[in-house]
Amino acid sequence: MTDSPDHSRMGMLEHLIELRQRLIWSLLAFFVAFAACYNFADEIFTFLAQPLAEAMQGEHRRLIYTGLGEAFFTYLKVAAFAAFFLSFPVIAVQVWMFVAPALYKNERRAFLPFLIATPVLFLAGAALLYYGVMPLLVQFFLGFETTATVGTVSIEADPRVSEYFSLIMQLILAFGVAFQLPVLLTLLAKVGLISSESLKEKRRYAIVGIFVVAALLTPPDAISQCMLAVPLILLYEASIWSCRWVETRRTEG
Repeated sequence: MTDSPDHSRMGMLEHLIELRQRLIWSLLAFFVAFAACYNFADEIFTFLAQPLAEAMQGEHRRLIYTGLGEAFFTYLKVAAFAAFFLSFPVIAVQVWMFVAPALYKNERRAFLPFLIATPVLFLAGAALLYYGVMPLLVQFFLGFETTATVGTVSIEADPRVSEYFSLIMQLILAFGVAFQLPVLLTLLAKVGLISSESLKEKRRYAIVGIFVVAALLTPPDAISQCMLAVPLILLYEASIWSCRWVETRRTEG
């Protein structure tokens, strides 16, 4: 790689051909991963349903489907969800191979940490949701069950398979995206839209906003809200440090 961008020597047609090649490799990686994940759909189902199974432990409970094709399409969604995770490194590499020639050598080095931090932070957020928040969320929803007494009827949970898996997949994505906060703020600092001082000055507003987001993404109890809010606050503080580092490098450069 040279110090100058390589895309300056490429015409529009070459760009389109290069883009098509990267898209083909990305789609191929996704469909190969999808085929593999569909073969292991039962194992993926079991893994994602574990928080619900543990909350219903000792009781004869089940996940139901009320539409004829509901279970089948849920299998497809879960397989596609897992396939995206497996194929993401290949997709990210293809995106990088398309963009990198347009960057200077120092710009490539500058963006490499972001490429590494993005999947790591996403996995951290997803793990927090699965192992920390989801069990509390399931317990909260099951707490609305009641037993029948004289003159009343019981309220029992009989979750639909599509609704449960849609919920947990949406929350995994939400937590994974929320944990991209340092990457987003550092990139904004890198292009000069924000500064570490502005982040410090707006810290109190950011903390309030983080707790609002945590209240929207978690059940309405203090424990689960703090389990999301506290890591996000720590990530916000880490963002101030990373923005200061970016500003220092810019000054030295």
